[in-house]
Formats: sequence, C-alpha cells, structure tokens
Amino acid sequence: MDWELIFQWSFLIALLTSAIRLAMPVLLAVLGELITERSGVLNLGLEGVMIVGSVAGFMTAFYLESGPFAGSDSYLSSWIALAAGAFAGMIMGVIMSALSITLRADQTISGVTLVVFGVGLANYLYRQAFSELVASVKGMPLVPIPLLSKIPVIGEILFNHQPSVYLTALIVVLVWFLLFKTTWGLNIRAVGENPAAAETSGINVEGTRYAATLLGTALVGLGGAVLTVVQLKLFREGITAGRGWIAVALVIFARWRPGLAVVGTLLFGLADALQYRIQALSTIQRGAGSIPYEFLLMLPYIVTLIALYLRSDQQDAPEALGRPYERGT
Repeated sequence: MDWELIFQWSFLIALLTSAIRLAMPVLLAVLGELITERSGVLNLGLEGVMIVGSVAGFMTAFYLESGPFAGSDSYLSSWIALAAGAFAGMIMGVIMSALSITLRADQTISGVTLVVFGVGLANYLYRQAFSELVASVKGMPLVPIPLLSKIPVIGEILFNHQPSVYLTALIVVLVWFLLFKTTWGLNIRAVGENPAAAETSGINVEGTRYAATLLGTALVGLGGAVLTVVQLKLFREGITAGRGWIAVALVIFARWRPGLAVVGTLLFGLADALQYRIQALSTIQRGAGSIPYEFLLMLPYIVTLIALYLRSDQQDAPEALGRPYERGT
C-alpha cells in the first residue's frame, strides 16, 4: 500500500469528516445510557434497544417514501423516521423500567434479556415486512452551514454534515445542561448516588428512574434510527454490529460525563473511518493486502477496549448503580 496517500490533506480531511458522522449513532447511545446510569439503573440492553430503533426508523422512512411522500423532495419522512426510532427505543425503555424498577429484577439479566428480545423482534419485523426484498431509503442530504463551511479544512470537517450531526451536537449540550444545571438533573444524580437520602428529601425515586430510563432509551433508539435512515440507508440483520455494547463501555470510559463521551465516541468513529478508508485503498491498489481485512474490521473495537483499559482505574460510577431500590431499605 502507498502509505503516502494516507498522509495527504484530502485523505485526512475525508477521514476526520467520516469519523464524525460514524460516531453519531454511538454518541447518542452513550448519552442515553449516561442519563440512565446516572439515575442508578444499569441498562446493558443497548444493543437490543438500538436495533429496534434502527428497524423502526427504517421501516417508517421506507413506507412514508413509498406512500404519502412518494416522489417528494421533502426530507420530512426522514425526520419522522428518526422520531419513530426514538419512540421505539422508549417502548423498550418501558420494558426495562418495569423489570428493573417496578419488579426489582436483576438489572444485568434484564439488560441481556432486552438484547435477545430486541434483536429477535427487529429481525422478525424486517423479514415479515420485506422478505427477500432489498429495500433502501433516500436518507438526508448534506447541509453545509453558511460561511462556516467555507473555512479551509475546519469548515469541511465540522460544518458540512447531515442535519442529524448538528442535532446530536445540540443534544450533547442539552444533556450536559440537564444533568448539571437543572434541578431535575440534580434529582437524577441524587437517586443514583443515594436513593434513600433522595427519597427523604422528597424526591420520587421510582418516578425519576423511570423518566431517566425512558429518556435514555429514546436517545439510544434515535441512534439506531440515525444509523439506518441517515448513514447506511438500509437495514440488515445485525446492523448495529455491537455498537450498543461499545456504548456501554464508552460510558465507563467517559466517567459518566457528556464531554468525555464525545471524546470516546470520536475515537471509535476515527478507528471505524480509518478501517473503511484503508480497505478502500487495499481494494484499489494491487499488493495492498498485507493488512488482513478481518483486522481492519476489529480495529474500532480494539481501540475502544484499549481506551477503556487506560481509563479503568479512574472510574466514578454512581454509588447505587445497578442496585434496585425498595422503600424503607
């Protein structure tokens, strides 16, 4: 492989731009899980929630584009599809909340159950709707931000994306503001640290945990919908490819803070983008197969595991994380 190609500006700009786009679904899942875990609920079912959101968003976009919005240049169908993905994620959150908060079931088992249920449900719905049909949707166009997108290098990397990227950036700020600058955010953190003391202060522990779990899973479902509706524009079995589990790991890496969550997911996105680009160069150039493509597919997950290991001694988990709460205990 001609490694000089990798160090050209055009390659690096395209790499960083792709890294941002590829990181968005995972970032949304990380933000959602961060909110949920801050309330003391450990939801390991992100893979199931994410794939249900992805199939719900994709099917919504496909049927709208085939029916009411057929032949339309409007991208309203894509926005409705993203909302459908978030709603589907919230429905999965109801199941998780009922198991872990109301029934006080083991949260680890509840999360794994959610993965199995979600993956099975998504595959069943897709097969019933499309059978062997290879379906696709039109996705969202790039929307350059006026003036800012014209800035050399920086403008192309940061300000020339689909609207879902800008929406995710806004959500990062809103999650930070919610958790650290509002009374409700203080309540979430309180029930995650010491639910008994929070209840003594007049906070409804179960209600707060329900709300945090539903909001969190809505963001996870939105991440799944962004993956299929905006990025890939199709659905296939196993399309999330472990991104839900990566999101769980990145919450730990981020120490339950939105700012560090952005850093962790961008590392994942960069590794993901790099493996795609190197595979493309390997295909174009003869004799470039010195790097096995299987290793390149593993690269984003290896980078995530290394980052997680380097941060493993700096954990700052909520004190009551994963422990069901019963009044009077």
